[in-house]
Amino acid sequence: MQLNFLTAMKLSNAQLLLQQQKLSPQQIQMIKLLELPTVMLEQRIKEEIEENVVLEEEHPAESEEEPQQISVEEYLREDDTPAYKSRLNHYSKDDQPRNIQISGGRSLQESLIEQLGYKNLSEYEMQLATFLVGSIDGDGYLRRDLESLADDIAFSLGIETTSEELERLLSIIQRLEPVGVGARDLRESLLLQLEAQPLDTSERRLAHKILQNHFEEFVKKHYERLMARLDVSEEEFRDAVQEIQHLSPKPGNLFSEEGSEAAPYIIPDFLLDYHDGQFDLALNSYNIPELRLNRHYVEMIREMATQKGEKSESDKEAIQFIKNKIDSAKWFMSAIKQRHDTLMRTMQTILDYQREYFRDGDRSKLRPMILKDIADRTGLDVSTISRVVNSKYVQTQFGIILLKSLFSEAMQTQSGEEVSSYEVKNILQEAIASENKRKPLTDEQLMNILNDKGYCIARRTVAKYREMLDIPVARLRKQI
Repeated sequence: MQLNFLTAMKLSNAQLLLQQQKLSPQQIQMIKLLELPTVMLEQRIKEEIEENVVLEEEHPAESEEEPQQISVEEYLREDDTPAYKSRLNHYSKDDQPRNIQISGGRSLQESLIEQLGYKNLSEYEMQLATFLVGSIDGDGYLRRDLESLADDIAFSLGIETTSEELERLLSIIQRLEPVGVGARDLRESLLLQLEAQPLDTSERRLAHKILQNHFEEFVKKHYERLMARLDVSEEEFRDAVQEIQHLSPKPGNLFSEEGSEAAPYIIPDFLLDYHDGQFDLALNSYNIPELRLNRHYVEMIREMATQKGEKSESDKEAIQFIKNKIDSAKWFMSAIKQRHDTLMRTMQTILDYQREYFRDGDRSKLRPMILKDIADRTGLDVSTISRVVNSKYVQTQFGIILLKSLFSEAMQTQSGEEVSSYEVKNILQEAIASENKRKPLTDEQLMNILNDKGYCIARRTVAKYREMLDIPVARLRKQI
């Protein structure tokens, strides 16, 4: 028995011929360049310029200067190589100076800690309270339970505490500004905000009772059941609901002292103009620097190649180093050009496919289009098309459009005509916008409306499109 076991465990050597497909490092880099939007491509090029001393930005307005003669000894001498030799000015001479807006505001946590300083807490309590404040997220909620936080405090601060002690300190934090901060869930936050106001009206008292005792039914919008259980009229219930709707579901957003930066601009990757019935498509390369090889290093290689006699070991190392940098620079410039050609080829095909839409921006004129449609027409792989359209924008005369939003599934009408799923979504939005909010349309009723208009669509597809439009189910759309 022991012999059979050893025989089964015996290792053997065998040659296997396997065919595997692996991407080279250059191909991986090319894929990453293709995915980059214009704003990130600019940064990527500048990083490459800083890393590769042979690569430099080309300034057309520069005067033609004779390349300086650089000897190998000067190149290899470390004392003559300053630390900032790769630092370049990445701004054009025509660029106007721009003021950089620096935010000087405080964060929510900084404001809370400052307010805690007026609460006469001991050093020990202040440490615990500061840790609790640091665990509050941007919406103003404390998402973790107090027992887990007590374990974290013991591990990181070396302080033994209890959930009861943290509960006491949390109640102090919950009385700070903005009102509702430090709550564990939505119900607690709304109650904190409501209790901060005097409950001197019947509407507020009823709103407090709803949140305190009937929150689950209120969230599920079981309004008739709630009105019967609370024995109130529809008008009284509506006034209480309005009091609740005035509260903030994200109290952290109420903090206004934090210096907020302006929303980032969308920099389009393509520029599309339409005039006199003609389209003019171009790649947006406003801030993309033109690249070239540094002439000094090119001349150095030529000089070293023409030198006669035996070359020293340091000369060979210098030649090999510069050759590697030149090869890397040439490949990078070639990859940028290939990216340009691939993007223009893809965008031109999309323009030809959706020509009617790009004339005036009418989404009803969008043709059904999937990635494979463009891949077949360009001869490129579907994955390449996916990388091109991902996070890319085109500027048109009617606005900036996300390329990915132009792709949609095909729906078939009863007459056999194929239409874009956007057309179906528009009808859904219109039907829901005009529905009776006391009796919202169910998915099945929406399906019947679409079927009556000639669109062959199932109820589950209606539900899918409704969720894509961020529209809740009929029960949650109900109003009184």
